[in-house]
Amino acid sequence: MPSVCGGDLHFGEVTNPARPREVVGRFARSGRAEVELAVAAAKQAFPAWRDLGAGKRAKCMRAAAEVADGLVDDLASLLTAEVGKTLGESRGDAGGAARLLREFADLASAADRETDLSSDPASYAATDVLVRRVALGPVVVISPWNTPIHLAFNAVAPNLIAGNTVVVKPPEVAPLALTALVAALAAVLPEGVLTVVPGEGAVAGAALTSHPDIRGVFFTGGISTGREVLKSASETIKKVAMELGGNDAAVVLDSAVINEDMVRELVVGSMGCAGQICFNVKRIYVHRKHFDAFVELFVDLAGHIVVGEGTDASVDIGPLATEEGRNRAVRLIEQARAAGADVRVAGTYADSARVDEGHYVLPTIITGIAPDDELILTEQFCPVIPIIAFDSDDDAIAAANGTEFGLASSVWSTDVEHAMRVARQIESGSTFINVHRLGASVSSTPFGGVKHSGLGRTHGEYSLLSCTEEHAIVRFADPARDLPGIARWNHLRASSSTS
Repeated sequence: MPSVCGGDLHFGEVTNPARPREVVGRFARSGRAEVELAVAAAKQAFPAWRDLGAGKRAKCMRAAAEVADGLVDDLASLLTAEVGKTLGESRGDAGGAARLLREFADLASAADRETDLSSDPASYAATDVLVRRVALGPVVVISPWNTPIHLAFNAVAPNLIAGNTVVVKPPEVAPLALTALVAALAAVLPEGVLTVVPGEGAVAGAALTSHPDIRGVFFTGGISTGREVLKSASETIKKVAMELGGNDAAVVLDSAVINEDMVRELVVGSMGCAGQICFNVKRIYVHRKHFDAFVELFVDLAGHIVVGEGTDASVDIGPLATEEGRNRAVRLIEQARAAGADVRVAGTYADSARVDEGHYVLPTIITGIAPDDELILTEQFCPVIPIIAFDSDDDAIAAANGTEFGLASSVWSTDVEHAMRVARQIESGSTFINVHRLGASVSSTPFGGVKHSGLGRTHGEYSLLSCTEEHAIVRFADPARDLPGIARWNHLRASSSTS
């Protein structure tokens, strides 16, 4: 594995968001030289990996999954130290690698599938018409810091079964666990098939996305970085898939019944992982007849949330991953308060929370907020949730669709037909009914965003569409007879001197 070897490498430090003065580890700030090594290895390994066939690639992936299984506990501890989330959340993240490797290994037959369209009327007189999917070549996967392992392998696994070789660029906020895992898996895969290049996005990331030998870019992150990735990749016309986050709306209809079970789902859907999940609930719209009862119950349930260090078993959510994120959360809260909104702080700190030191924010519920407030129009990525009243379905739909985000959404009602009618009018890649949290996006459905929330889809065979290109093979038994247009060229005859 060509990792971070080479000349004069510089190193960055990763600190613990629960105790920011504690250095968790160091990572190499790779530059173009390291990128060149990784891409060259991926390019050299590609033909043999592609030609191995999906069945044999699947065996390699299952072997890698066994290795990943044995690392979950160690990786989870490291993730919690890097990102701050609870150990349970970190185990789910770390365990995603093995699960996804096996899930996509099971799609080997789909990856190698050829479709025979010879009998299709649209094939006209062609004798043989085959359409197959072929690998792109070396690709880069750029993972976000909030769920670095799971979201990396959400792209790594389908690319491997498709026959692509993969270079992973971990997030500089949380590079340690992902780098360690990729290094371990690279040792059991053919050389050059999977490599890792830790470093900063503006240097290592930019060098990878602009590299002429990289044929696909799979990026998860923010919109502003996504724009730069798209510009960089466009110079060499790469295939690009992007998940750029969301500002997910939950709509509680007048036909809903407000009870503890329903509201608890929305508390978890908005506060899980301290609000730092791409398709967490980010805005809640509640019909006015339910508004007061809903808010009171939401605040009551959120009041039982315990905030502290992620290694503390009594804790529900940990600190925010970055100082920047905490500072923005505080600013959004103070901005809303200054504008006259009702700001209600819930939850309690565990003894493990070093409040004056760590990046902590208690669950905060904001009502009476203006529809054009920054908290409504952007993705807050923190445990701060606005709740807004509406008077009609049309008003709720317009509000839910009123941003440039469109990753996921949810509709809440005991009247399923009513919920379905509203769901069909919401602009998002996924709309859930009476649920909106991790696990709701099932693997049988495509996952991705509309508008500024991304390009392409993941999950199952939908992922394979992003990781491959179509290749059509067409044969005519007698083109002169079966394919019109040659007659007017019949004057082209060999000269008499030609033997």
